[in-house]
Amino acid sequence: MNPFHTAPLHAVEVRVLGSLLEKESTTPEYYPLTVNALVNACNQKSSRDPIVQYDDATVEAALDTLRQKGLVLKISGAGHRVEKYAHRLGETLNLGRRELALLCVLMLRGAQTVGELRGRTERMHAFEDLDEVERLLEHLATREPEPLVARAARGRWAHLLSGEFVEDAAPETAAIPALPPRPDLEARMEALEHEVEQLKQQWESFRRQFE
Repeated sequence: MNPFHTAPLHAVEVRVLGSLLEKESTTPEYYPLTVNALVNACNQKSSRDPIVQYDDATVEAALDTLRQKGLVLKISGAGHRVEKYAHRLGETLNLGRRELALLCVLMLRGAQTVGELRGRTERMHAFEDLDEVERLLEHLATREPEPLVARAARGRWAHLLSGEFVEDAAPETAAIPALPPRPDLEARMEALEHEVEQLKQQWESFRRQFE
């Protein structure tokens, strides 16, 4: 199942998009976000499961693919000294604030119960009761042409932005795609390898003196 016309979202894309959703509602004065602010939002220790440690290159790569999919907008020019980014999930999928609040928590924290969702969406939208949350989840689960959420084990719900939900999937950190090494980092690694080789040769020469 895939609600987009492109490939399902990668775990890094989900974290980036979810962080943009969250910060738009909870800290609107700092939204849209710079790359640095978005990296911090992705890596924060609270309200995240799993905890990740993305670098700038990883987040920038995700932003590039999200822009190609029409889910993120880059904002630059007058009034912005540095480039900033905003999500377009609501416009792309025709979702309101209530739906976005539920998806945001599912994207940032993984599968959740109805009670957990109601409590953890308070800063984004105050649901009246558990029944309202349940009704909205059922609506998202039967949405056409593709559902956006599905029931998971132990009374929980999960998003389907990455395709079919799989219980006990590998952690996000293990799924980050390999990125080309930066030229400066590659050069430093080569220098270190050369230095280690020289030290090995010097040690071997020193050891032979006592044979």
